[in-house]
Amino acid sequence: MTSQLLYTETEDDLRAAVRSLLTDRADPSVLLGRIESDDPYVPGLWKSLAGDMGAAGLLVPEKLGGQGASHREAAVVLEELGRAVTPAPYLTSAVVATETLLALDTESGPVVELLAGLASGRTVAVLAVPLSAAPDAEPPISGTVTGVADAVAADVFLVPREDGLHAVPAADATVAPQTPLDLTRPLAAVTTDGTSGTRLADAAEATSAIRRGLLAGAGLLASEQLGLAEWCLEETVRHTRERYQFNRPVGSFQALKHRMAQLWLEIVNARAAARAAADALATGSPEAPLTVAVAQAYCSKVAVHAAEECVQLHGGIGMTWEHPAHLALKRAKSDQIALGSVGRHQDAIAALVGLPAPA
Repeated sequence: MTSQLLYTETEDDLRAAVRSLLTDRADPSVLLGRIESDDPYVPGLWKSLAGDMGAAGLLVPEKLGGQGASHREAAVVLEELGRAVTPAPYLTSAVVATETLLALDTESGPVVELLAGLASGRTVAVLAVPLSAAPDAEPPISGTVTGVADAVAADVFLVPREDGLHAVPAADATVAPQTPLDLTRPLAAVTTDGTSGTRLADAAEATSAIRRGLLAGAGLLASEQLGLAEWCLEETVRHTRERYQFNRPVGSFQALKHRMAQLWLEIVNARAAARAAADALATGSPEAPLTVAVAQAYCSKVAVHAAEECVQLHGGIGMTWEHPAHLALKRAKSDQIALGSVGRHQDAIAALVGLPAPA
């Protein structure tokens, strides 16, 4: 099956709507002010994005209260969130947690109720696994899990235990904030008592569902990395056009032209990889694990390179706290080890195609 890498008109319209919202409500000056506080989330933004716009329900079928769209549309939202380095629990709640629940029995019961809440944006759910967990990782079953992304925003936790997956209200869990590198994606240690909550699935079904959720998260994280890299390149090109040395724009110097041209080529390839991963997830392709691993192994490095170039080619300005380049660099570095490191995904590629693991 040939992957559909081009954007549809619907996806372009969705992109325009999300970008307009983020420009109005979460521009760099707003984010830089928020990360100085204990709460990086922009007040009211999640309600507008997830509820009013319906972005939280893109992966949820219409019969369960969602939009009945696909991973392709969710990928577009994540591109824009990555582009703006937006603090929002979209990847964790609308993708990972939602996809995990969709792998369970959705005919009746608490799973259906949870999905309805997630699709409407009224509920934020977070899978209680470390942000670094790869799609093929064994889910933790201890009482305390560290490095859980967006835990401070969660209304309910999906907690893996020896007997299966449980939905635990945030009120029944202890959330201890941790200091993250990326201040726009809060981390915390989550502790549950091992008895509270509602059991959603047995152990075997839970393991399969969690892996599906993490696979979708890793695949669509590539789109977040793509959006971030595109912003870094555009901002760098803009700056080097406006910054003059020796009475000419610094962007006209051949050495800088070559660096930005190389970055553009990398981003074009990253776009193809990210779109292929989103399409494979949307179509349920048996090649999805391989396509996702390829996208993560490549896009992670491109996002970091783009952010580094953005900081460096802005000169002294890029090193300041007041310029948003450092937000992009920290998000890129954090994403590089999120949902599996580059090395972990390279090992997965080798295993899936039957080659020895890279040295």
